[in-house]
Amino acid sequence: MTTELMILGWTLVLTLVQIMVTGAFRTKETGTEYNMGPRDGGAPPPRPVTARLQRAQANLFETLPLFAAAVLIAHVGGREGDLTLWGAWAYLIARVVYVPLYAAGIPVVRSIVWMVSLAGLGMILAAILLP
Repeated sequence: MTTELMILGWTLVLTLVQIMVTGAFRTKETGTEYNMGPRDGGAPPPRPVTARLQRAQANLFETLPLFAAAVLIAHVGGREGDLTLWGAWAYLIARVVYVPLYAAGIPVVRSIVWMVSLAGLGMILAAILLP
């Protein structure tokens, strides 16, 4: 297995962690009974940290399919190399750093870290598309 595929696997682990952490924060607000029930009644609005975690999770869901597809295309197409390796690392590390920054409400640095993750994705795409 290539390092890029392993990084994709760890990115999926990060995704599961974000789902579980966000769910745990929300369950603390609504209670286990509400969470396990049909949720027919209205729930209270999420508290700020929970809402930020929800937005960070949604943000990951926006780019994860692109990242996964790019890594898989690079692998199948035999285009893996330094650019895909560094791009995959940049994406994963930035996504890991992004979560606590967003949860803490740190605005500018969070956006820069998000751009690093997109740059990593762009590096993989460049390796696929450029001769």
